Amino acid sequence: MAEELLRMEHISKRFGKITALHDINLTFNKAEVVGLVGDNGAGKSTLIKIISGYHPAEEGNLYWEGKKVRFSMPKHARNLGIETVYQEQALAPDLTIARNVFMGREPSAAVGLMKEKEMEKESMKVLENLGLRIKSPDQLVKKLSGGQRQGVAIARALYFEAKMVILDEPTIALSVKEVQEVLEFVSRMKEKGISVIFITHNLHHVFSVADKIAILAHGELIEECNTHDSCVEDVSETIVKSTMGKVV
Repeated sequence: MAEELLRMEHISKRFGKITALHDINLTFNKAEVVGLVGDNGAGKSTLIKIISGYHPAEEGNLYWEGKKVRFSMPKHARNLGIETVYQEQALAPDLTIARNVFMGREPSAAVGLMKEKEMEKESMKVLENLGLRIKSPDQLVKKLSGGQRQGVAIARALYFEAKMVILDEPTIALSVKEVQEVLEFVSRMKEKGISVIFITHNLHHVFSVADKIAILAHGELIEECNTHDSCVEDVSETIVKSTMGKVV
């Protein structure tokens, strides 16, 4: 039996006269990869910002491990174990890998100096656990490939004990080899019991790792399906029909 991690019940969000989300009911289980798909303006970004604490829901409830919760800021979501890796990754290219893994949460000694050796050791450990082979934690992020940069961003989430990782377009603009690296990172997270929400426009990428697909259109959840019961062509057709207002 799947063990529930996050449940969204009747979630709605408006911005002025625009309804960004309407009556969303969606459950994410532990150690489950969920592909969140839909055309531009479908509501994907608003949904993940509610989960990550950037936007409060105006209607409906969130339940985390069975308990009702309300996030009024990102810190509340992170404290529970929800980490988001945005498309831009929020990495500092001129800093080392170790500094990026700990950015904003650097361990320090009593005199206020950063514990650099500890940061280097721990960052290498989490990168190795993710299957990312890096020669040195002193490498600058700007010297890494696109796939490696995604790995560093994901490693940062894992080090701080994420239970759920939200990936926003993690394979965009990557080479075939780099895409494969990122998909392997996703599989590793699932093996470690971590839930993943994979937001993407590339259905082939998400189908290779996801357990289920949630399709949004015009702020509504129009379909959920298990990947082994569906295919890229069916989901693609549903998305196209939704943009034309012909979902049946």
